[in-house]
Amino acid sequence: MSIIVQGVSYIHPDKETLFRNISFTINKGQKVALIGNNGSGKSTLLRMIAGELQHAGGDIICSSTPYYVPQHFGQYNQQSVAQALRIDQKLAALHAILEGDASEANFALLDDDWTIEERAQVALSSWGLDHIHPDQPMDQLSGGEKTKVFLSGIQIHTPEIVLMDEPTNHLDLESRRKLYTFIDSANLTLLLVSHDINLLNQLSFMYELSKNELTAYGGNYDFYKEQEELKLQAMQASLDEREKELRQAKKLAREVAERKQKDDIRGKKRSEKQGIPRIVMNQLKSKAENSTAKLKDAHEDKMDALKEDIKQIQNSLPDNRLMKLNLNSSSLHTGKVLLTAKDVDFRFGTDQLWQQPLSFQIRSGDRLSIAGRNGSGKTTLLKIITGELKPQSGDLVRADFSYTYIDQEYSIIEKSLTLLEQLDKYNTSHLQDHELKTLLNRFLFPHSVWDKQCGSLSGGEKMRLLLCCLLAGNNTPDMILLDEPTNNLDIQSAEILTSVIKNYKGTILVVSHDLHFVKEIGVDKSIDL
Repeated sequence: MSIIVQGVSYIHPDKETLFRNISFTINKGQKVALIGNNGSGKSTLLRMIAGELQHAGGDIICSSTPYYVPQHFGQYNQQSVAQALRIDQKLAALHAILEGDASEANFALLDDDWTIEERAQVALSSWGLDHIHPDQPMDQLSGGEKTKVFLSGIQIHTPEIVLMDEPTNHLDLESRRKLYTFIDSANLTLLLVSHDINLLNQLSFMYELSKNELTAYGGNYDFYKEQEELKLQAMQASLDEREKELRQAKKLAREVAERKQKDDIRGKKRSEKQGIPRIVMNQLKSKAENSTAKLKDAHEDKMDALKEDIKQIQNSLPDNRLMKLNLNSSSLHTGKVLLTAKDVDFRFGTDQLWQQPLSFQIRSGDRLSIAGRNGSGKTTLLKIITGELKPQSGDLVRADFSYTYIDQEYSIIEKSLTLLEQLDKYNTSHLQDHELKTLLNRFLFPHSVWDKQCGSLSGGEKMRLLLCCLLAGNNTPDMILLDEPTNNLDIQSAEILTSVIKNYKGTILVVSHDLHFVKEIGVDKSIDL
């Protein structure tokens, strides 16, 4: 066995349990995905296996020391490339020995790894990082370069076990394809966390993590989705059946009560005609009331049981099944020319951004992607299209149109505002306070979080709040521009965004290395840089 996790739990410092009693095994050479919603504990579990976090009870056994490719958010910015790769001490010892310091401590640190510097440069070069020196600070690198640094460490350390946390984040399409090829051909044991559907479809086994269980699926992501859909269909059918039974039970209880009331009235009239003594009539009335109460209790017990079943099924359904959203259509007629660019160019200093000037046209209803490597000027072109930047040469004719710009950080969400304040800021349709709160509930934000600051929201929560803001406005934008919008989303949140953009009737302009997302939203044209 390569990885054995037995009865492991994790409890936050505030005593809240993240997950409990998780057990699984990964065999030597097996490549496994770990999936689950944001906050389920995937990254935490990976860090526990890597030895960076302590677990509360249970055992984690690895046949060798795992190599960990982390998800980075700037936490390595104070380190050098060598420190991030954990080769800084070996490199220092090597240089000290070469300069004449033959101390026992240096030889112990180097551990006969005389080729460490050469291997490091070859590994960095293999990921297109020839220009990066091991002493270079990590904070000078782009997000994609940081990811490639950690990926190059696999070649340096040649581990038997590799852990990867969102390894395709920040990678351009060419680098993603390189990673796909590496994972497909590498002879190692792999456990990875990712929302990249193309990557997940390369693997033949996955675990889904939730607070109370770990569910195994013997197939790739498409197989997992098929099984999930069958399970959801069964749950929905069971929910429909229980709701039907509840309606019938309510109807039957009402009919029985009405019939009983009529029988009591008829019985009372017969008794009065027959001259039955009042004391006997009171006894009969009391007996009838007891019978009615018992019958009512029996019906209420049945209805309460059905209501509890319905509640449990609804709680088991994923949030995105309960949230329905469709943006209105753009008011522009399809085919209207929104922007015409002819020989447009841009420079930073004396450096020309694109090899050739750009010429293209965007019409209402188009669905275009802007494609190119990291650093090829995709975001700059988006800013030229919106009018935020002006081209330094060429002609650009831009019609009047409204747009919403959605980047990977969901920057239109202001960190200092509460959820309710953020929504009210975009309330150009003048919804009443109770209508705004209803809208927040509809987007899965309960009363308990309305006063929460937006800065503490996850990527998926920011995305849902942004869509909520769009609905609170008067008009749907004519164009939606998306700049790597799925980078910080879990799979469920990405599915929500995909569904919304797919059904939106307007112009789409997207920068994304997520091929699955680009395909699903119906992009059929491309501006290649």
